[in-house]
Amino acid sequence: MGSSHQSPIDIRTRNVGYDSLLKPLKFHYDPKTSKRIFNTGHCFNVEFDDQKDISLLSGGPLTGHYRLCQFHFHWGLSDSEGSEHTIDGKAFPAELHIVHWNSQKYRNFSEAKDHPDGLSVVGILLKLGEKNPALQAIVENLDKVKTKGKECRFTTFDLSSLLPKDLNYWTYHGSLTTNPWSECVTWIILQEFITITPTQLEKFRSLLSTEQDNDPCNILENHREIQALQGRVVRSSCAVNKKTNKKNT
Repeated sequence: MGSSHQSPIDIRTRNVGYDSLLKPLKFHYDPKTSKRIFNTGHCFNVEFDDQKDISLLSGGPLTGHYRLCQFHFHWGLSDSEGSEHTIDGKAFPAELHIVHWNSQKYRNFSEAKDHPDGLSVVGILLKLGEKNPALQAIVENLDKVKTKGKECRFTTFDLSSLLPKDLNYWTYHGSLTTNPWSECVTWIILQEFITITPTQLEKFRSLLSTEQDNDPCNILENHREIQALQGRVVRSSCAVNKKTNKKNT
């Protein structure tokens, strides 16, 4: 893979271009497809049954629909950092990534990740605030997956409950933020935040990157450093950047 379309990036809002051709996002998430929470040793994945086109993402910058696979979070050593993407140089305490793959063109996730249009990841930035009930339902299960390789059943979870009300977004082409850094991702970063509490963040950091019988090592941070934009254009679905109340050019 090349290295000119790496992620994450710093989104400079005054350099973002409004694209009137971008469509509204369409989320169709069926709670019956949620399966389990799994400690990967790097983070925890909430995984879904992706054998059929049931839970789907479409619209936005995408052609056709993409099938929901899993979601996970990135966080940092303190409550002031942890997000992978930054906005005008500002980091946030955590970032949610909802991972989808192009099931109209490829047979499975593994095949899709080898192609530039293979994956679409929705990124949602988290800021400190009130306890998020949907997030708390996940946090309450993390003791069951304390060590690397542990899993627990996690069914009938409505992922739509983690989405903010405003679904305006920024979009650009980039990469996975973990090895092998494949440049196969259409990134969709929502412009509205969701909230997380310091107590919930501490629960993330309480997870271990080590297996049960090994010396414990906490997952204190798992975010990649900012990558160079290298001439890429970030587009916005919204003519006015709501964070600065200025028009996108």
